Amino acid sequence: MRQGLFITLEGVDGVGKTTQALLLKKCLEQRGHEVLHTFEPGGTNLGGQIRQLLLNPEHEELHSMTEILLYAADRAQHVFETVLPALRDGQTVVCERFIDSSIAYQGYGLGLDIEAIRTINHWASGGLVPDLTIYLDADPAESLTKTKGDRIEQRTLDYYAKVRKGFLSIAQGEPERVKVISAVGSIEEVASRVVEVLGGICP
Repeated sequence: MRQGLFITLEGVDGVGKTTQALLLKKCLEQRGHEVLHTFEPGGTNLGGQIRQLLLNPEHEELHSMTEILLYAADRAQHVFETVLPALRDGQTVVCERFIDSSIAYQGYGLGLDIEAIRTINHWASGGLVPDLTIYLDADPAESLTKTKGDRIEQRTLDYYAKVRKGFLSIAQGEPERVKVISAVGSIEEVASRVVEVLGGICP
């Protein structure tokens, strides 16, 4: 049976997920947690190869259905190779992106079947659900100025507005799991907001 805590960080590209994930890891370790920091796509050796396929701007021919399935394949490998073993060992796992990203990016962003995406990823993840999801919210017009322009990041602001709307819709539907945090401000200000939402889940 799973024993550790599973915490995910979500948000559109450029909001500072990696920075906040590493600060969160440090905070949790100071509280006595053994923490594994990981990410999707690419959190395993095999996943790294999938990540290259997904994000390489040269792959303009990549079909949207292929995109969905590649993300799910990366997630399956990541969950069963990395995340579940750590949770069963009692570690707290802090993961950048999980199923919510697939729903927001491919479902809301590309206008594809959201329930089908949920079903595919429920199967790929073995039904794993985060104990807490922290959604870092920011205007994509601002956050995307900090990105390097991979295949996904080259999509339009209209696309990213839909993605943001998707994340906010997910948060509205699952307020106990998903906490919305403003990503606007200094790194320290955002980190303080993240710590506030930990509440009783991470004593």
